[in-house]
Amino acid sequence: MTAAGERVLVVDDEADIVALVAYHLAKAGYTVSTAATGADALALARRDRPALVVLDLMLPGISGYEVLEQLRADAATRDIAVLMLTARREEADRIKGLSLGADDYLAKPFSPQELVLRVGAILRRTGAASAGGATLTIGPVAIDRAAHRVTVDGVEVELTPTEYKLLSTLAERRGRVQGRAHLLETVWEAAPDIQTRTVDMHIQRLRTKLGAAGDLIETVRGFGYRLRAPVQSRTA
Repeated sequence: MTAAGERVLVVDDEADIVALVAYHLAKAGYTVSTAATGADALALARRDRPALVVLDLMLPGISGYEVLEQLRADAATRDIAVLMLTARREEADRIKGLSLGADDYLAKPFSPQELVLRVGAILRRTGAASAGGATLTIGPVAIDRAAHRVTVDGVEVELTPTEYKLLSTLAERRGRVQGRAHLLETVWEAAPDIQTRTVDMHIQRLRTKLGAAGDLIETVRGFGYRLRAPVQSRTA
């Protein structure tokens, strides 16, 4: 179900692509704003706080990669979801975008209908991630699902919406192995061409951000990942 009126910022320097994407998103019920440069995208993101940015990586001046880095570095915009568009099909380019904190990617040329579905999937999972009133505590890690906030030993950890959803999924099923394919289906709602490498990259970033607590996320070779459940873990 579309979150009626959710604002989506479309960033691309090709006017025909912007018009096409904006038309289909508006038709699906979203409020759409547009930008043709990285600088304008950052200004609009800070002013309007969209729920999601559809971000072309090949922009004049400030590249999409730099825009993504700045969005994630700014406390005012770090929780905005990002769907990156790329004309490059090499795995390294996708991995770079995901490692910088993108929530999903779509290669050009793309189907506008698929893009709308991807946007909806991202917003559903990020919306679900902020729902609920309980706090999950696993060792030093506390996940406040009402405030969409994660702390380690009382210190807040800045996570992207997808990293938060991934951690929440592992925490809710702590002690049980979660296969990569299952995580793709649960967290990313498994678009057909998303590869398991996407899961691995997000797990790597999540471990790094959690510091020593990242060791709680165990790799189960040949299967996937598991969040260890320390003896003192509890649900508050």
